[in-house]
Amino acid sequence: MKRLRKIFTSNEFRGALILIPSLIVCSIVLRRALDPGYTPHPPYEAASLIDSLNTHRRYPNDVKGDSLFVFDPNTIDFHSLLALGFSRNEALGIIKYRTRGKRFEIKEDLASCYTVSEEMYRRLEPYISIGEEFALKPFETKEYPAYHYDTSRRKARHTRDTLTLTPFRLDTASVGYLSKIGFSTRQAEVLVKYRDIRGGLRTIDELAECYVVSEEMLARLQPYLLFDEPREDDPQPVELNRADSTALVSIRGIGAKSAMAIIDYRRRLGGFHRLEQLSEVRGITERNYELIVQQIWCDSCEIQKISINFAPAEELAGHPYLPPAALRKLLKTRQLKGGWTTIGELIEDKIFTEDEAARIAPYLRFDVQQPK
Repeated sequence: MKRLRKIFTSNEFRGALILIPSLIVCSIVLRRALDPGYTPHPPYEAASLIDSLNTHRRYPNDVKGDSLFVFDPNTIDFHSLLALGFSRNEALGIIKYRTRGKRFEIKEDLASCYTVSEEMYRRLEPYISIGEEFALKPFETKEYPAYHYDTSRRKARHTRDTLTLTPFRLDTASVGYLSKIGFSTRQAEVLVKYRDIRGGLRTIDELAECYVVSEEMLARLQPYLLFDEPREDDPQPVELNRADSTALVSIRGIGAKSAMAIIDYRRRLGGFHRLEQLSEVRGITERNYELIVQQIWCDSCEIQKISINFAPAEELAGHPYLPPAALRKLLKTRQLKGGWTTIGELIEDKIFTEDEAARIAPYLRFDVQQPK
């Protein structure tokens, strides 16, 4: 710019700046006038032309699209890589990639080679062909022959060991004997354990309660089962509300820990109103419950009732059927109202639901005057 200012004066320089654009505009106008179909390149076409020039400058060996050919990057030689448009360094990078023991299993592997640019990969991708020797092979699925279960051998094994049934006492039968009359070894072990827990099986109904004994097996064994007749010295059922720890431990299914849990729950409850309440005691499982209820009975006259209108908060708080939320509402309402005369009034005041009221009703007493 400074050299031009030395050659031309300021006025000449400014005139040239105005003249040159004017000449360009005039040339475009004249071209349109002489050739109506002429349109100048839009910006995106100009950019495309620039990209083409750059590509040709970078890949001097590329002669349009006719010089491209199908190739396998695993076997192509150095000179063929140059013919595709790679530089010497790029071609050497691909050769070194293969000498390290690596191979191109899919087309995209060529793009992972650090000397291959994304632009070059997209240009060559339609011409890449991986040979079968190097191509990634799908996983082979192994076919297994169909398995047919032969039940004849199993039936033969059972029928071979089964004994002819004769009358027998189930209370003295061993696991081995039960296994030979139709039970599996596992079923026989469960049945013997069930018998020992109950302290013996005295009726066909007690045997039917064992889950391993099917109806078919029960019907098959019934004609041959011998049960001991009940004796006069058999233990009598224990009354649950008066029994101490010694009496409770004598019941099959109740240990020392369970006996103490029953006594503690009975004290807080005020006594058992129904036998089903025994299942609420912690430590009494469903299996033990079914065994225990056959040896006990419940006298509901022995339960201790609470005066709902006058009992102190400490006495009410210990009852299992009176949760803290219901207790707070009961005490607040009793202070405002004074008391109740029926269980229905407690339901109306929304202190208990109908189910909760039905459960706690046997333990409530509606005194009009404070008991002495």
